[in-house]
Amino acid sequence: MPIPKRLALANLPTRIDPLPRMSKVLNGPELWIKRDDQTGTEVSGNKVRKLEYAIQEALDLGCDTLITCGGIQSNHARATAAAAAQLGLGCSLVLNIAEQPPRQGNYLLDGLLDADIRFLTPEATPELMQAKRVATMEAICGELRAKGRKGYVIPLGASNGIGVFGYAQAMKEICRQEQELGFQFDAIVCAVGSGGTYAGLVLGKRLERHPGTVHGIPIADDAAYFTPVILGALREAAGIMGTSAAFGQEDLALLDGYAGRGYALSRPEELETIRLFAKTEGIILDPVYTGKAMHGLLTEIRKGTFTAGQRVLFIHTGGLFGVFHFLAGDTMLPGA
Repeated sequence: MPIPKRLALANLPTRIDPLPRMSKVLNGPELWIKRDDQTGTEVSGNKVRKLEYAIQEALDLGCDTLITCGGIQSNHARATAAAAAQLGLGCSLVLNIAEQPPRQGNYLLDGLLDADIRFLTPEATPELMQAKRVATMEAICGELRAKGRKGYVIPLGASNGIGVFGYAQAMKEICRQEQELGFQFDAIVCAVGSGGTYAGLVLGKRLERHPGTVHGIPIADDAAYFTPVILGALREAAGIMGTSAAFGQEDLALLDGYAGRGYALSRPEELETIRLFAKTEGIILDPVYTGKAMHGLLTEIRKGTFTAGQRVLFIHTGGLFGVFHFLAGDTMLPGA
């Protein structure tokens, strides 16, 4: 089945490396990591894979400005701003804040990249917040039309049908790398923040007929919330491909219970996982996505969900710039 064309924005393929010291510490499965934190610098992380498809669609539609949304330290917003600057496009970011933020991390880079930044104050429920974001982005489209320009709205995390293809393509990349390694992974694990990365891996598993299980670890809500979101994105992607292929709950393997205090809020045990991983493998995880997901993976290994003899691949989706905001002066880390 054909998938849409894409821009070439990311440094691909990203490496797959063994994690021998963490594997030894856990005395469980053989752990490996895919370094999607190294897809680039300004566009680093998993978001750029999805943006390669979304921005190609924007260009095909004759749009000259990218419009998207997220939190004040959104990796997706920063990657969108960087990609827009690289391509000579305008960029408007709708960022939610509770109070005036310090200029650091991703927010600092958004300004350096000359993005038009609009702030939204939080709403009582996620549904109200989402409605407010959508209304604001549509209003920006209207402003652009009045000036003879054309905006392209990218939803939260680029986690819609077109964005899903980023990680369907990543699964194809993983399969090629497995051929070089001489084995297939028993499990592939990633964080679930807006659902698009995980949905793409699930689509790619089916397209590539990969025998392993693709596990997602929700870091901001629970499986009950994310299941319809992920299935909706998969249905949309199938429609773009012109197929009626159906996806159901049986296609998903979500490891629940690791959202902790909520989006971008850390617990001591999650920060301890970040510290353990850094000192053991020399790799920095972020507290919003990969730190929580790795904490979930290590907990599941200790519970026996993954066992000795298996090979498990963890997708490092990036987030380094946010570390300098979320962990600045954190007293729960050594040296703080």
